[in-house]
This record gives sequence, structure tokens and C-alpha cells, in this order.
Amino acid sequence: MTTDPLLLTGEVGESTARLLRTAATFDEADLATPSLLPGWTRGHVLAHLARNADGLVNLLTAARTGERIPMYASAAARTADIEAGAFRPPATHLDDLRRTADRFAAAVTAMPVEAWGATVETRRGPWPAAMLVWGRLREIEVHHVDLAAGYRPADWPEAFGHRLLHEVATGLAGRADAPPMVLRFDGSRHELAIGDRSAAPTVTGAAPELAAWLIGRNAGTVLTVTPDGPLPTPPDWI
Repeated sequence: MTTDPLLLTGEVGESTARLLRTAATFDEADLATPSLLPGWTRGHVLAHLARNADGLVNLLTAARTGERIPMYASAAARTADIEAGAFRPPATHLDDLRRTADRFAAAVTAMPVEAWGATVETRRGPWPAAMLVWGRLREIEVHHVDLAAGYRPADWPEAFGHRLLHEVATGLAGRADAPPMVLRFDGSRHELAIGDRSAAPTVTGAAPELAAWLIGRNAGTVLTVTPDGPLPTPPDWI
């Protein structure tokens, strides 16, 4: 389950192609339809994905040049850009997504090997530059689901679902507000424990479905709990 940026570049390209195929089906009414994200239409989600690509280009440039370049000018500017872009015509959205994806791909190609060892400043704090390609893949795949246009966690590539599940479970293991649980996936061969497993329920399901439940993208209705009882309530994904 690599997060090597060079190995993940092809996956980002394939993920982008799937997203573009979905976006190409939207008319103005489709774009105005609510997404799975509270307060955001599908147009908001697409505008966010385009601006996210530009923000990651800024961080890749910072890693390559050593300059202090923020991901976004400010939190307020990020919000304003998404809001301003949400209500554009379908063709404009599609063109923006394509152009920003191309800029991201070019910025990845321009990275010398040593630049991947840099640390950059994301809007949530420092992050290794080597994780930026994974970050873009995660944004595309999760927000493709948020478009509520037929693309579901079950459609995620297997490797992506496993990577996301491990990342989210690892993050929850360090949080005091995460309830203890054991996640069992891929049949009964693999488990991930969060908190004290001695009295923790075991939640079983496919890796993508477990990951989607943990990040609030489904209600976990296809998951099972042992011993029988309600699912634990994961904290908000941050």
C-alpha cells in the first residue's frame, strides 16, 4: 500500500479521468443539485477540486524551489474562490477541472527526486511533500463520491480503499474522542484496532465500506458488529 508519489501518479491520472467522465454528464440543473456535503452543491464540489489542484501546485512549487508558498492565500480566499466558482456553466467547470489537473501533473513531473523530501505547509499544518500526490488522489476519490452521481465507495480501486482505511484508522488510534473498536476486513484475515481492544466491538466489512463509514460517507448499513449491537460513532474526520 505505497504512498510513493511516483508510483501513485498513474492512479491520480486514472482517478481524474473517471471524475471528468462524471462531470461531463452534468447540465446546469445537475450542478445545482445538493452534494453529499452539507451546504454544497455539486458545483461547489467541482470548484473545490479545481482549486485544490491549484493549491497543491503551490505546495509542489514550494517544495521544488524552497520558497515559502502557501497552499491558499488565506482560508477566506479559499472559501470565496469555491463560492465564486460553484455556479459556472458546465463547460467552464469541465475546462477548469482539466486545466488544473494538467497543471498538477506538470508540477509533479517537474519535481526533482530530492524535493520530495521537503516539508510543506498545508492549511492544516506541515506535511511531507512526498504525500502530496496521495493527498490529491484522496481528494478526487472521496469527493467523486460526494457528487452523489452514482460513484460509490464500492467503486474505489481496491488499493485506494485499503490505503484510506489504514490512514484513517491510524489517525483515529491517536484521538481520545475515538471509541474503541476492532476493524476486520478482507474476510477475517486482517484487523486494525483503535483504542483498547479488550472490550471493543468488532466491525466487519469490505475495506472501502469501512473507510467510507469512518469518514462519514455512508451509514455503515452493510457492516456487521460483533457482539451484536449498534455501530460505534466515529468522530468527525479531520
